[in-house]
Amino acid sequence: MSEVAEFHEEEVLGKAYDARLMRRLLRYVRPYVRMVAGAVALILLSSLLQLVGPLATAVAIDLYIRPAASVEETPSAASQWVSAYLQGHHIALTADQGILVISAIYLVSLALAFVVLYWQGLVMQLMGQYIMRDLRNEIFGRLQHLSVAFFDRNPIGRLVTRVTSDVDALNELFTAGLVSIVGDVLLLVGIIGVLFWLNWRLALVTFAILPLLLVLTLWFKIRARQSFREVRVKLARINAFLQEHITGMSILQLYGREERALEQFADVNDAHRWANIRAIFYYAVYYPMVELITSVGVALILWYGGMRVMSGVLSVGALVAFFQYAQRFYQPLSDLSDKYNILQAAMAASERIFRLLDRPVEIASPPGVQPRRIVGSVEFDDVRFSYKPNEPVLKGVSFRIEAGETIAVVGHTGAGKSTLANLLLRFYDVDSGAVCVDGVDVREWDLQSLRRGIGLVLQDVFLFSGSIGGNIRLGELDIGERRMRDAAREVQALEFIERLPGGFAAPVRERGAGLSVGQKQLLSFARALAFDPRVLILDEATSSVDTETEQKIQQALDKLLEGRTSLVIAHRLSTIQRADRILVLHKGELREQGTHQELLALRGIYWKLYQLQYQGEDERAVAG
Repeated sequence: MSEVAEFHEEEVLGKAYDARLMRRLLRYVRPYVRMVAGAVALILLSSLLQLVGPLATAVAIDLYIRPAASVEETPSAASQWVSAYLQGHHIALTADQGILVISAIYLVSLALAFVVLYWQGLVMQLMGQYIMRDLRNEIFGRLQHLSVAFFDRNPIGRLVTRVTSDVDALNELFTAGLVSIVGDVLLLVGIIGVLFWLNWRLALVTFAILPLLLVLTLWFKIRARQSFREVRVKLARINAFLQEHITGMSILQLYGREERALEQFADVNDAHRWANIRAIFYYAVYYPMVELITSVGVALILWYGGMRVMSGVLSVGALVAFFQYAQRFYQPLSDLSDKYNILQAAMAASERIFRLLDRPVEIASPPGVQPRRIVGSVEFDDVRFSYKPNEPVLKGVSFRIEAGETIAVVGHTGAGKSTLANLLLRFYDVDSGAVCVDGVDVREWDLQSLRRGIGLVLQDVFLFSGSIGGNIRLGELDIGERRMRDAAREVQALEFIERLPGGFAAPVRERGAGLSVGQKQLLSFARALAFDPRVLILDEATSSVDTETEQKIQQALDKLLEGRTSLVIAHRLSTIQRADRILVLHKGELREQGTHQELLALRGIYWKLYQLQYQGEDERAVAG
């Protein structure tokens, strides 16, 4: 896979705001609309409380610290309103009492703002967790219904990223991005209103630096977008490199490639470092420039406001309030870059998530189909199939297996043997022809009923983290202790299970680490038989076990296969000689079929396979 193709999804950032995507995202907020309404109310209350402090300061200065009556200046509008209120209600406060009351009001507003911000943050974080849960459940549910072909085409690491980091990016949007933007907007509107109420001329001076801030923010947005894309691509390459080389660590150590791998990782890691350094440069320029421009704004307030105070048209309290409001006004503007990055990351993540959720389910049960039980007959009728266009794997294969019959399939690697199992289980759909179970095309079966009635044992056994018993049951409540023990006993697995600490409760690590290949294979046999399938598929199921274990399995096979329709795919011809019939596939075609003796008498493909496999063993036996 080319580098461009491998990381194209990480490179695509899309728009910083996409209305179509946002409408879809808000659908996940709808179940928690009460929480949103409560958060919005808290945000509004928080914004109002943040306006109290500077106004209280202005009133305290104008009425009690430096009363306007002693000078030429005019009290601020807030001070005039408070003075009129006190006179109208015949309330007379000394300077000490007035300062004490206003200080108490200031402290109460701060305490209330703390409580409001606490509950606002708690509500939004809870909502974010609920939304993440819903999204991850939906993504995982979709993944479980996609066809096996989809997983053939898409790296597992990329799909894991959709469920983890991409969902986390959306959580940050809901808990920090949108809420902070709403809160900042409300606060800015409130500050603008109060400043114009206090003195509209000084308010215009305060906002004179906004064009410079907007130009700087636009420059930063463009540069930050490029650096954000570059950092994400470099990080994706680190993740891909680590996943590949940690998975293949045994090969690295076997061939002594540790030093070379370290050099390659150092190059990838260094590229990521430089990408971050370039991003840091833009941040290092932006924030000091914001501080410089806002300092110019404060200087303008000091210059113009000081002149207005000296001319008697502006009170000292109003000027102090302007300083405090200016600091609170400039801070949200300087934080817009972070909000932009959060929004951009969320839009890119949602684009990738919805692309996955919108992927159609290619293989599904037909509408209205009723569950049924499998009896056991299987038929392939002129089946043609290819994994890739113009590269046929099966070319008109036809055969029938009667209920209870054991059929073996042999052939060279790539002949199409395992494809028969994939089509029977409907992991893939045929290009033409039909695969039928009990005379019904598998495309007309309820998928759960079809797969529930077929047991599959593969050469490469997959075990989940958990326990021995959990890997046999796979969460099926109908499989009790007795049924599980009987299945383990029938496949000769009970002996080694009981030797493990805890027996069936013994822990199983990831992918069965710590168990031998033979033990894992026996567990896969026990798993298949515990579900009591009517059709049993053994796909190279004994090729990875030692001779002694294979003999144990072979002793149990006659009993296990009795009464079941069985399809045995094997390289070792010793495991299939007693099959009712043997099918020989060659280059996607069914070339021979018959019993072991009949096929040997034909002296065809099967005879050649037999000679290649046993001639060397016979010669060694004679020499011994």
